[in-house]
Amino acid sequence: MAIDTTETTSAPVLTPPADVLQPPPGTRLSTRDKLVLFVLCAAQFMVALDFSVLNVALPVLGRDLGMSQSALQWAVTAFALPSGGFLLLFGRIGDLYGRRRLFLTGLALFGAASLLATFAWDPASFLAGRALQGLGAAAIVPTGMSLLTTTFPEGPARDRALGISGTLLSLGFTVGMVAGGVLTDALSWRSTMGLLSVFALIVLPLAPGLLPESRTPDRPRLDIPGAVTVTGGLLALIYSLSTAAERGFGGADVIATLVAGVFLLAAFVFVESRAHAPLVSLPMLRRRTVAWGNLGGLITFSMMSTVVFVLTLYLQETLDLSAFETGLVFGVQGLLSAVAGVYAPKVIGRFGARRTLVGSLAGQGLFVAALVGLNAHTWSVWLATAAVSLASMCHLGAIISYGLTVTSGVPDEEQGLATGLVTSTQQVGLTIGIPLLGVLATTSDDLLSGVHTVLALDAAIVLAAAVLVAVGLGRRGPKAGSGSVEAEALGLR
Repeated sequence: MAIDTTETTSAPVLTPPADVLQPPPGTRLSTRDKLVLFVLCAAQFMVALDFSVLNVALPVLGRDLGMSQSALQWAVTAFALPSGGFLLLFGRIGDLYGRRRLFLTGLALFGAASLLATFAWDPASFLAGRALQGLGAAAIVPTGMSLLTTTFPEGPARDRALGISGTLLSLGFTVGMVAGGVLTDALSWRSTMGLLSVFALIVLPLAPGLLPESRTPDRPRLDIPGAVTVTGGLLALIYSLSTAAERGFGGADVIATLVAGVFLLAAFVFVESRAHAPLVSLPMLRRRTVAWGNLGGLITFSMMSTVVFVLTLYLQETLDLSAFETGLVFGVQGLLSAVAGVYAPKVIGRFGARRTLVGSLAGQGLFVAALVGLNAHTWSVWLATAAVSLASMCHLGAIISYGLTVTSGVPDEEQGLATGLVTSTQQVGLTIGIPLLGVLATTSDDLLSGVHTVLALDAAIVLAAAVLVAVGLGRRGPKAGSGSVEAEALGLR
């Protein structure tokens, strides 16, 4: 199973250097190849768009549907939780029963869910639409990338296809932030969800006649106990933490779901240790690079998604910026992150993936710490724009370098498991950040004070992670210049 390791939601994902986008001699794509690539990339672009297009519309959405600030986190979590929880299971189902079939099912579900969210009449119907979007995305992401890697043979043709896919994913986040502001101001927040349904309606009719069916030849077992325990554990844990942030830990439902979440996740570890075809390879997690690299990935995703969430509220509720103006702030963030995507491989080639990961985490933490200086004066918008953009550039470097750290040195036959861990880390990180920290801002009596608290904790966690990852990976990382081997391994140079 080949799973994309470049997707992200809290900031733009990997943009390869310009030379990846130039077709090497003899790698021209046929017309059919281009159409297949268009369908697969359009679907991935749609998912990337969904991660960002709603962000700047959250305050307007909340007022329209009667959702409190503390409830707005569920607009993000309702999507991220099923998309992360079911990602590994759906990837394995695609391997067993046909990737094209599941890809088309995911597209249809995503389009229908987007329509439900567009015409939502109350918070429950809207959140139901978002959750179904997440399920659709969980089917689209792993099967789409598996179809891409099985359609284009290994070598320059696949490198070119992956380069185009990565660029469009990065562009999807940036376009989503700007388009979300424009659409919300010009029409309403509902148009952001309507845009996603239009994408699905364009891609879905083209896919059946273009995409080949594929499935893995060895037919691994479906690890249902593992999928049930990890998904149930994450759902219970996120629910308990989110509810506790609003009502405290004294409620019976909070205590019950917290205990259930911990029990299910412990059961998941037990199940995976004995499964013949596990969703997560526990022996692989004992590799130093895999364990500490994934910790860095988990922290960079969860903490950056929290920053974007609280800044969206701050810019519109404290500084009274419009949705369009807020979108422009994050548009600058997206453009500078795309620039970072071009130069990050060069940095990795010079210093190595491990050093780049530690340095990127440290940079992200320091620039987030600078955001604690935000206040109610309008000039703060310039500080917000500069600091979040620079933090996102470091975040992008962390995304690329943690993926390389995790997969470097892993045998070819285990690369699928390693990349599955990378993608799962991304999705779990996107899921837990806002419930753990974001609600401290939305439930605070003073929003600005709550934002300061969240940003200070966020920065401290990222900086602490940088130290832990540096110690955990040890000092035996690649010497300066040897990072080119890692970069070339994933087609980054």
